[in-house]
Amino acid sequence: MPPSLCVYILQVTVMCPPKQPAKFSMPVLIILFLLLLLCYGLGDIHCSTVHENRGDLKALLDFDQGMSRDPLGAMLNWTMNSHFCRWNGITCTWSRRQWRVQSLDLSGNSIAGQISSSLGNLTFLKYLDLSNNYFVGPLPLLGRLQQLQYLFLNDNNLSGTIPDELANCSNLSTLNLLSNSLVGSIPPKLGLLSNLKYLNLRSNQLEGSIPGELGQLAKLESLLLDDNKLSGEIPRPIFNISSLQYLSLDSNRLGKALPPNMGDLLPNLTELSLGNNIFEGHIPASLGNATLLAKIGLSSNNFTGTIPTSFGKLSGLTFLNLEQNHLVAKDDQDWEFLDALANCRSLVMLSLADNNLEGSLPPSIGNLSSNLTELYMGGNSLSGQIPHGIEKLSALTYLSLEVNNFSGAIEGWIENMKSLQTVDLHSNNFTGQIPSSINNLTQLGDLYLHENEFEGLIPDSLGSLPLQHLDLSCNSLQGHIPPNFRNLQQLILLNLSHNNLLGAIPPISNFEQLYTLDLSWNKLTGQIPDSLGQCRSLVSMKMDQNFLNGSIPSNFGNLTSLIMLNLSHNNFSGTIPQALNALEFLRMLDLSYNDLQGEVPRSGIFENAIAVSLEGNQRLCGGAMDLRMPPCTAASNKTERGYHLIRVLIPIFGFMSLILLF
Repeated sequence: MPPSLCVYILQVTVMCPPKQPAKFSMPVLIILFLLLLLCYGLGDIHCSTVHENRGDLKALLDFDQGMSRDPLGAMLNWTMNSHFCRWNGITCTWSRRQWRVQSLDLSGNSIAGQISSSLGNLTFLKYLDLSNNYFVGPLPLLGRLQQLQYLFLNDNNLSGTIPDELANCSNLSTLNLLSNSLVGSIPPKLGLLSNLKYLNLRSNQLEGSIPGELGQLAKLESLLLDDNKLSGEIPRPIFNISSLQYLSLDSNRLGKALPPNMGDLLPNLTELSLGNNIFEGHIPASLGNATLLAKIGLSSNNFTGTIPTSFGKLSGLTFLNLEQNHLVAKDDQDWEFLDALANCRSLVMLSLADNNLEGSLPPSIGNLSSNLTELYMGGNSLSGQIPHGIEKLSALTYLSLEVNNFSGAIEGWIENMKSLQTVDLHSNNFTGQIPSSINNLTQLGDLYLHENEFEGLIPDSLGSLPLQHLDLSCNSLQGHIPPNFRNLQQLILLNLSHNNLLGAIPPISNFEQLYTLDLSWNKLTGQIPDSLGQCRSLVSMKMDQNFLNGSIPSNFGNLTSLIMLNLSHNNFSGTIPQALNALEFLRMLDLSYNDLQGEVPRSGIFENAIAVSLEGNQRLCGGAMDLRMPPCTAASNKTERGYHLIRVLIPIFGFMSLILLF
């Protein structure tokens, strides 16, 4: 008896008493008691262990049998000790005097196993979510689930093809198979799912063309097919889905030109992502008519022509990525798009990198949205000085202008952009000094100024910044390495190579994250500080082409992650530390052209003559045969001792001779 009927009986009994007061007889009370027992005992049957629908029970038990791992115990109470409607993840509905499974949600429980097609017998199921687990095997056959509205099998390890049978789930509105290993083609029969609003097949291994039958999905709002192996062009019927809001086809092999009237055909589009394909032709100017567009991603294609000025009509545009195409801007008319983009006051990210933009950067760059946080214009042919208006982009955190022909000084604008966290200006023709006022950029973590024409001293103020990557290589910097660089303990990369730096290497210790250190091709002197041996994360260390002396620190044996060590072309003396033998990841060791002496170690990297360079050290001997070092014989040792004795005795005899003469 359903609970609603019980409530009704009680209401009638309590709220409609007889007109004359009367006492209930004992038989009446017994009958009422039995009625209540019926209502709240057998009536609330799903609290008992009586499974009135054996079909649903069997389907769930078959599904449970397919599980191989349940580390979080999500299905521990799936036993016959309780009604299946009380099992974790299950919601039931009352229909035709029995409880039926309406929802099954076991998402995010790290469950492993195969999904049984017996779930296709849960014919009242409307919601099925098994996402974010470790299910394997083929997709289950669910064609009988004609009430199913939501199907989430994403983020598993499912394989095989998408079965045509899914097209029988006629009420399906959401289908999410994201991040599996599905193969084959997209079934054209999915076009029969007339209620489908959300289709997500991204991050699989689907191939072939996009079926034109998907254009029949008149209610579709999201079509997400990116990161597959799809080829061909976008079928024309897709552009007839006027309800489409999200179209994401990134990272496939799709190509050909987009229809010129694309923006008119898809007026409700809010996100368009077609990056990393082989689309060609001009970017449709009609996209400016899709006034709801907030995100446009067309990077890594073969688009040509100019950037449409119609983008300026997209007042809600936040993200525009056109990098890695063949877009051009040669004259003032071509650059008018930049003036138009000033109308996009919500713009947060703009990338025009790796195109064919030429000439000076227009001053209107400073009129872009005050909300802009990322600006990428590297890899073009831009020249001249940076316009001073750029400092008005006060929210900018990432500025990328590398690999252009910019010139002039950076002082006067860079120190005013105080929100910057990453600055990449490498491979230009910037001149002058690195301004000490750069310490105004108190959030700066990455600074790339290499391959320019900077000169003068490295400013001490850099030592006060939270830098993780600092590359000043290939400039004409002079003077000493600032002593306060020892404060840069968050550094991952430090490259000061190919400059004219002098003096000693400052103590470097507690640099627990330092991965790459390159001080090569300078004029550094003195010894390597022992503290470098504490930088245990170092993978690459280069100090070649300097005037360093002393011995190689024996605690370099602590650098257990080291892959490359180059100390060549210096004045190091003493023996090669035996501790270098233990560096199991070391693949390249260059100690050539120093003044090292003694026997070469025989184990570890020294067994590989291809990986070790020792030439130019006249007093080394022994080692592996392939190194072709002279043998360390007893005679040679005697000769060595005699050589040192002669060097001591000659001055003594000379001094004695002078005394005898006078």
